[in-house]
Amino acid sequence: MGDGGSEVWQVALVEDHLLQRRRTEEILGRESGLVVVASCSTLPEFLAWVQRAPVSSRPQLLVLDLSVDRGPSVDPDVVARLVDAGLRILVLSALASPALVRAVIKAGVAGIVGKRDSEQDVVDAVWTVLRRGEWMTPDLAAVIASDADRPQLSDQEERALVLYASGLTLGAVAEALGVKPESAKTYIGRVKAKYAAAGRPVRSKVELSRIAVDDGYVGHV
Repeated sequence: MGDGGSEVWQVALVEDHLLQRRRTEEILGRESGLVVVASCSTLPEFLAWVQRAPVSSRPQLLVLDLSVDRGPSVDPDVVARLVDAGLRILVLSALASPALVRAVIKAGVAGIVGKRDSEQDVVDAVWTVLRRGEWMTPDLAAVIASDADRPQLSDQEERALVLYASGLTLGAVAEALGVKPESAKTYIGRVKAKYAAAGRPVRSKVELSRIAVDDGYVGHV
């Protein structure tokens, strides 16, 4: 349900998966007092739209996915600039990269919703953030805050780990990242080396998948 007032809030979406984006548009569009004014597949696409849009069409809230299947993840510095400009941001993401989530929290996003959360959670989070509150479930907070024995991975290493641990072959990982198979193999090798250096050696893909689940990079596979 909406907030019961007469004020209309304008919301923009950034989500690279079309079906997910359309479904989010649908559930927010049902809310009295909410209007989706922009629906984009990437953050650069949204930024280009904002530059063209009249002031009256600009949103008070951006619902933002952090990662795309092809291309770089969201830049926390760009997020910080948007927050500084007065835009409220709610992250709606699979949370494949806890490190990236922590970075955008530092950049000033007001809420985090996981894609495994309920549609009602998404709606409640939107209204909470619009009212200048903050939103994060205890389970998400635990995943994001937990750093014990977790090595620091680069953005590409994290993305390779997520894709590989989710069941993709090295060739498919390389294609998703837009790199050569040798590079994907190197990323996975670096991940294994970093875990070994942290006292958590990984000897097989099954073990790598298990450790990715334990550290919050992927859901249970």
